Amino acid sequence: MLKKRVIPCLDVRGGRVTKGVRFQNNVDLGDPVEMAVRYSDGGADELVFYDITASAERRPIDIGMVEAVAKAIRIPFAVGGGVAALGDMERVILAGAEKVSVNSLAVANPGMIAEGAAEFGRQCIVLGMDPVRSGNPRCPSGYEVTTRGFREFTGMDAVEWAKRAADLGAGEIVVNSVDADGTRAGFELEITRKIAEAVPVPVVASGGAGCPAHVVEAFTAAKADAAIVAGMVHTGEYTIRQVKEAMHAAGVPTRLCFDSRRAMAI
Repeated sequence: MLKKRVIPCLDVRGGRVTKGVRFQNNVDLGDPVEMAVRYSDGGADELVFYDITASAERRPIDIGMVEAVAKAIRIPFAVGGGVAALGDMERVILAGAEKVSVNSLAVANPGMIAEGAAEFGRQCIVLGMDPVRSGNPRCPSGYEVTTRGFREFTGMDAVEWAKRAADLGAGEIVVNSVDADGTRAGFELEITRKIAEAVPVPVVASGGAGCPAHVVEAFTAAKADAAIVAGMVHTGEYTIRQVKEAMHAAGVPTRLCFDSRRAMAI
């Protein structure tokens, strides 16, 4: 059985990790490379970095940061933000990232998903999406895709967009609920489950994790393959070890790391 993954997310702005609520009121949390090392050593399965203003500011991602992270850690990581063309994907991968996440710019140019998958393999291409609950009749799932940090509504149904992206070649889909983002009140389980049931590729729950029980719910109730955590671990209230202990106790298969003194999931 495939192991379920726990993925700390580091939102980066101006070279610093930041965190807000529903994309607003962000506060500084620290240096991205230092935090990456801490999570890598602490048992994280992967990491994801989002340059959260790159797309809105229409600029490329900070490649220097990607290179520094790649030199400092030994686990896979994905990078998103400001990826507009095949050349941008290539630069990110050559800098050391295993995966490239595309979001707003893929909505504008869906063909870039197919181009990236053909060039680098679909395992390298992640679709990030920011769905919000919507009464738009064009969105039968009840969720509409937004772009540019929740600044623009697209009129696209979240489930249909996920299915199309998977058909184009996306190897993984991150469902970052705008409604739950940063609230620490739990993942938006409904849309995560709907997408997990609709696509043949791994789905990652994102937005809203506040405690280990929320992460367990993402796997048991929403059928996610991985869960992104941010504020709950950035603040030090919980550790990756505690999250994985809760998963193990609930019977959720996860990668267990062992220290030299006693068999204990970290």
